[in-house]
Amino acid sequence: MPLIFWLVPLSSLLALGFAYYFFKQMMGEDEGTDMMKTIAAHVRKGAGAYLRQQYKVVAIVFAIITIIFAIMAYVLGIQNPWVPFAFLTGGAFSGLAGFFGMKAATFASARVANACRTSLDGGLRLAFRSGAVMGLVVVGLVLLDISAWFIVLNIFVTEPDMGMKLLTITATMLTFGMGASTQALFARVGGGIYTKAADVGADLVGKVEAGIPEDDPRNPATIADNVGDNVGDVAGMGADLFESFAGSILATALLGAAAFVGTDLQMNAVIAPMLIAGVGTMLSIMGVFLVRTREGATQKELLKSLGIGVNTSAGLIVVFSLVILYALGLPNYWGIWGSIVVGLLAGIAIGQSTEYFTASAYKPTRKIAESASTGPATLIITGIGTGLISAAVPLGIIVVGITLAFGFSSGFAYDSASLNMGLYGIGIAAVGLLSTLGITLATDAYGPIADNAGGNAEMCQLGEEVRNRTDALDALGNTTAATGKGFAIGSAALTALALLAAYFEEVKIMIVKFLDMPDMLINGIPAADAQFIDFIHHYDIHLMNPTVIVGILVGVLAVFLFSGMTMNAVGRAAQKMVDEVRRQFKEMPGIMEGKTEPDYARCVEISTKGAQKEMMVPSLIALLIPVVVALIFGVAGVTGLLVGTISSGFAMAIFMANAGGAWDNAKKYIEEGHYGGKGSENHKAAVVGDTVGDPFKDTSGPSLNILIKLMVMASVVTVGVAVSYSLF
Repeated sequence: MPLIFWLVPLSSLLALGFAYYFFKQMMGEDEGTDMMKTIAAHVRKGAGAYLRQQYKVVAIVFAIITIIFAIMAYVLGIQNPWVPFAFLTGGAFSGLAGFFGMKAATFASARVANACRTSLDGGLRLAFRSGAVMGLVVVGLVLLDISAWFIVLNIFVTEPDMGMKLLTITATMLTFGMGASTQALFARVGGGIYTKAADVGADLVGKVEAGIPEDDPRNPATIADNVGDNVGDVAGMGADLFESFAGSILATALLGAAAFVGTDLQMNAVIAPMLIAGVGTMLSIMGVFLVRTREGATQKELLKSLGIGVNTSAGLIVVFSLVILYALGLPNYWGIWGSIVVGLLAGIAIGQSTEYFTASAYKPTRKIAESASTGPATLIITGIGTGLISAAVPLGIIVVGITLAFGFSSGFAYDSASLNMGLYGIGIAAVGLLSTLGITLATDAYGPIADNAGGNAEMCQLGEEVRNRTDALDALGNTTAATGKGFAIGSAALTALALLAAYFEEVKIMIVKFLDMPDMLINGIPAADAQFIDFIHHYDIHLMNPTVIVGILVGVLAVFLFSGMTMNAVGRAAQKMVDEVRRQFKEMPGIMEGKTEPDYARCVEISTKGAQKEMMVPSLIALLIPVVVALIFGVAGVTGLLVGTISSGFAMAIFMANAGGAWDNAKKYIEEGHYGGKGSENHKAAVVGDTVGDPFKDTSGPSLNILIKLMVMASVVTVGVAVSYSLF
């Protein structure tokens, strides 16, 4: 084990240590008045109850899948015997990251509101460092799990050939991402359904029908809405990016093992993505300390404050990654470094694109707000059109990013010798994009913390000056949340492409090692010596093969079916919430006079039960489709399936996230006093658009990130089924 590798577990321990430090620092702050503490306790209780219920359901699913993997490994012999254990640790660590991040967020909201009673800077720093708990716990646990598995497998995997040993180790470690993907899917889908059911009830009945603010304590759905911000946008987003971070590192390690097999540099190529992620984590910690602002800062100045921390970390990783590649002695290290820079720039560009199409400071969102003057129909039409156009930019960025990342690493050559290097470049571009995830995710987790702080201040009537500060932080959080969703979707696309390339290495390892057929001819070459391109030819993977076309169409089918099912799930859960809020206003007339406290717990219960019930079918479909396609259409069909899922899923996710974000900010732009302001007909039209956009941006759109990666990961883990049992 090279000495430099130990930077990886060291960085994980540093991340977890600073996450604990920020958590303790936040807990030392005053939570405010008794009412502020009571409201925060309601939110904490609801969020904890939801997570406990979700983890019970997920535990049952994990137990069933683990038994299936054990049968595949120990009975059928078509699975790596380490997979059941790697699967469990991936899911457990992902769930643990979500739990810790959400715990910090629910304790932080009242404290941030209370800090805003003194200064804007105090509120910003406290909210951001509380969000950093989520970011640092995610990267810390990913790197800890990867380090532990790499050390353990280096001890226990025995192979006479070092090249095959590293291929086996990295292929085994990749399956740990399956557990993270499965946990992330339930967290994203369940959390998204929960939060939007509550949000729709709070908006449609509270704002439109009763004419009271969303965060008014008289609104029965307001606590459930605040809980939803935490379970959806903190725990859900954390699980999403946990999976991307792990998947990009592990896929790139496997591609590195394949690109440098038979050379003395294979180990260095394997640990390179781990080291880049580890150093990026250390730089993220440094960046967190750079975020501060002045009293009375504008939105542009607040964005700049966050940008200083994020951009400093990103700029420094560009320098340090070159040093790492040079120290490891990798050939064409300038080209590989170029791929890393491309990944970082692609992430920044996608974030900027998302901000342009969703922030109220720019023309697209303002045009949507203007269209409210002719009613909700034209506002929805304009929002859909804006979302569709907005998808073109990130797609173009990813096209350029893939082309350059492949070209820099391969020397712009396309032959069997250069192909593996080019694919390694795509993988390491994904690692570059996610290398400073510790601080990038902090900016995203900051959003719901600021939102809940604003809600707490509103319900406790803390005064106009405090509300102005919390509103400024909340508006900043809306922008960072929209940018974070674009970042997450972009990372999902690059990570999924790296995983798709890794799929063929898994096919090779399955044939050579677990099916024990190293002499099986692949394109006329023994499987042990066959290259990536040989497997492409052997399985007839081209556009004239009908099984590939069928696979592509099934992938598109899966994206549309999944999107429709999650949208309808929110609709059904929201209907129950709307009925409940109306019932309380009708049967408890003292609510509107402030004489009777609404039944918050009932609304929390409705959201919890609705989310648990509705998340099961879409999640199981995402898990089953890759297995069914593998059984029927084999490797060629699975390849088509993944191409169709990645391409259509990425475009659909961008469209839904951006359209929803633009509708949300168009409503807020009107609430600031434009086009009639709050309570006007334009505002009511914008609330309807925002309500339609809620499941777009917080349920279906973000969940597609997970669908893309989970279907690729499920295909990787069940590769033995496609190789051994397919009908075609």
